[in-house]
Amino acid sequence: MKRYDLNPAPGMTPVIGLLHATIDYNYRRLLRLVQGTEDLIDYKGTDADLNSIAQLLRHMAVVDMHWAYRLQSREVPGEVLQKFGPMYDEEGKLPAVKDVPLQILLAEYDDVQRQLKQVCARLVDSDLEKTVPFENGNTASIRWAIWHIADHSRHHYANIAHLKKVHASHSIHHNGRREAK
Repeated sequence: MKRYDLNPAPGMTPVIGLLHATIDYNYRRLLRLVQGTEDLIDYKGTDADLNSIAQLLRHMAVVDMHWAYRLQSREVPGEVLQKFGPMYDEEGKLPAVKDVPLQILLAEYDDVQRQLKQVCARLVDSDLEKTVPFENGNTASIRWAIWHIADHSRHHYANIAHLKKVHASHSIHHNGRREAK
């Protein structure tokens, strides 16, 4: 029988460690979900109107990277913005990501997760009520920000799980044509 728990990283203070453990748990869960999806990384649903796994992974990495800098009350450096691109395109949608292998997307996201862990390791529980800059001139407590990173990940985990389900339900081929089950 398997035992589920959240395991704070050694060296983190109790609450910071627990909050970061939710990020880590969700990330590891996401990695299991996307295993073996190399062939459908650019799939956008039967009507091509959904965000692809590639778009969602890049978006999650970009958002988490922004939070790694926000938690330090720092601006994201221009070269980092150029490497990852924007959170949204001009139309307010997730930017297109095409023909980027899963391994590359996950390597980028791994780097962001390591950076985020390092930032959290420098925080202490007394920092939780401090505020950091957020979007549109708003602020967020560090406590809420770390929770939000995990929550955002779970939201897009569900998007990817749905996309995989849509793909699976439309993958039966009959006479060279795709047909739904």
